[in-house]
Amino acid sequence: MSTKDFIEKDYYKVLGVPKDATEAEIKKAYRKLARENHPDANKGNTRAEDRFKEISEAHDVLGDPKKRKEYDEARALFAGGGFRPGGAGAGGAGGNFNFDLGDLFGGGPGGSGGGGFGGGLGDVFGGLFNRGGAAGAGTQGGSTRTRARRGQDIESEVTLTFTEAVDGATVPLRMSSQEPCKACSGTGDKNGTPRVCPTCVGTGQVSRGGSGGFSLTDPCVDCKGRGLIAQDPCEVCKGSGRAKSARSIQVRIPAGVQDGQRIRLRGKGAPGERGGPAGDLYVVVHVKEHPVFARKGDNLAVTVPVTFSEAALGGTVRVPTLGGPPVTLKLPAGTPNGRTMRARGKGAVRKDGTRGDLLVTVEVAVPAHLDDRAREALESYRDASAGEDPRAALFEAAKGA
Repeated sequence: MSTKDFIEKDYYKVLGVPKDATEAEIKKAYRKLARENHPDANKGNTRAEDRFKEISEAHDVLGDPKKRKEYDEARALFAGGGFRPGGAGAGGAGGNFNFDLGDLFGGGPGGSGGGGFGGGLGDVFGGLFNRGGAAGAGTQGGSTRTRARRGQDIESEVTLTFTEAVDGATVPLRMSSQEPCKACSGTGDKNGTPRVCPTCVGTGQVSRGGSGGFSLTDPCVDCKGRGLIAQDPCEVCKGSGRAKSARSIQVRIPAGVQDGQRIRLRGKGAPGERGGPAGDLYVVVHVKEHPVFARKGDNLAVTVPVTFSEAALGGTVRVPTLGGPPVTLKLPAGTPNGRTMRARGKGAVRKDGTRGDLLVTVEVAVPAHLDDRAREALESYRDASAGEDPRAALFEAAKGA
């Protein structure tokens, strides 16, 4: 739909409300008419479908306070004689603005005469029609209000040692990204003078009709969303305004990061265009295995071998910690193989700055070789405990199952 059609439509009349209607009255009228004319309730009725689209279009403008204000101002300017459609051209010194609508909205001269209208219609209608400035002006002589573009998001990977992942580390990271071309200052034009894209009028986006009277917005295919088209394409970036760039930065990886975790660093991605914000940097972390310790959430885990006599009689065992002095744990008499004990505060760093625990699993070590004295002692123990059968309860449980 053209801008002219927008201005000439009376949305208040479409919804059947006065011009001073409140937001609540507009909303109520829209809901009533939308129910009556909804396509689901009027299958095969093309007239009702067209009416529904018209109602939705009117509510889209009048239901938005900002759009409604701009619409009212535009219609007041149109109705008040500020310009006359189909006029003979630019006004004279007397101050009559007899612009043709094709000039005003189609990218024509737009106020070059003695009436002093300037180029401000883009400001009057820009917000309502998403056209952002004088339509036909390029960067030479006119107002080119192309949109700022956010920089590209970048994804990278980093490999840490187990200790670095637990304690946190600052690591160098080399990144490649698309950044504004230095040869043409990001304009895409060899001389730095691109023209506004005539398809999207510099917005970088085009609208297409959707179902139910709604419109969808897509990036402009002619300018690839930039809003500008190079008149003499830059030889370095081939008119895209972007060029590959490599840079190294220092990235702080927080303590407690886990293998496979994806970290987001805001504003550390590729720079934006025309004042737009930088993109984000996403870092996927890979953690090397440790020969002794393992991760279990915020806890660390370690397996400690003990002798049979230590497990049977009890005692104390020294346990290594990650990056700190060993801790001593008390081993109760009769400790079975595979029992897990806990050393509090010796694990990985949590998000709140505290540490998890170190989970110590006991593994009874069976000696591969025995001297004569040790063999005699074990044989004596075997004879003394000959009446005991540690597997009796197992067989009883199997029978009852």
